[in-house]
Amino acid sequence: MEMRRLGRTGLSIAPLVFGGNVFGWTADEKTSFSLLDAFFDAGFNAVDTADVYSSWAPGNRGGESEAIIGKWLKQSGRSRDSAVIVTKVGSELGPDRKGLSRRWIMQAVEDSLRRLQTDYIDLYLSHWPDPDIPYDETLAAYDTLLSQGKLRAIGASNLDAQQMRDALDVAAAKDLPRYDVLQPEYNLYDCASYDGPLRNLCIAEEIGVITYFSLARGFLSGKYRSHKDLEGSARGGGVEKYLDGRGMRILGVLDEIAEETGAKQAEIALAWIIAREGVTAPIASATNPDQLASLVRSAELDLPEEAIRRLNEVSE
Repeated sequence: MEMRRLGRTGLSIAPLVFGGNVFGWTADEKTSFSLLDAFFDAGFNAVDTADVYSSWAPGNRGGESEAIIGKWLKQSGRSRDSAVIVTKVGSELGPDRKGLSRRWIMQAVEDSLRRLQTDYIDLYLSHWPDPDIPYDETLAAYDTLLSQGKLRAIGASNLDAQQMRDALDVAAAKDLPRYDVLQPEYNLYDCASYDGPLRNLCIAEEIGVITYFSLARGFLSGKYRSHKDLEGSARGGGVEKYLDGRGMRILGVLDEIAEETGAKQAEIALAWIIAREGVTAPIASATNPDQLASLVRSAELDLPEEAIRRLNEVSE
């Protein structure tokens, strides 16, 4: 399996990251264990989660995904250094349990370490911008945790180009650790917020990039083509916005390339991101063995230049 350097973090990851948002939601513990086993057996090495996953599922409070990953790693017999674990802080878990203050970060990281059953986190991300907390307070908290060995690298999710520039400038001016990874929303449909100044900044600053909603909440698999297709789907509400002319044009090109290559639409959509300059790896999830096998194929798919050109055009 090809390994890619994740910015300046010193970490190397395979070109696809498993999305742990499904753990404790659409994948129960037993299913999650089998999916993780198959993913790592195929040569991949990174899994993405957050302290807030999967709090939205009935009966959950948050931390379920981290707990499943931690239990899996202990029971699998795999060495800790065989897995690159990415988790996040900042989303609301309750009153006074949110944001990027030093107080909350220092508590939240201990909670995540306990759930993950590990003494360090490979990559810790600020989940959302926090307008109430200055960058230097957040970065100073991370500096402490890095020096204690509880974190190996830090990054951020959902920053725009100006916010990322400001965070980098504060880190340089105050001799604090910088965000070395960005996690933006990015796929064939949702690409405007990353392509352009933010992507240019990440390339120039050697910032690693792992994208989320890489399949547009499952829309780019091609299985949602009408409002009727959304009925009974756990993700239906989030997919509805893609059922417009732009979405149908993108699906049309994916259908054509699927016919030409024999690959599935989701595999093509992920392979396009994997081939994109300025992206280290997309995040994608699976809830059954067939979907997992498709993820593996996407990382092995070498799209023809003509196919990439057409995808670039329809995504613009």
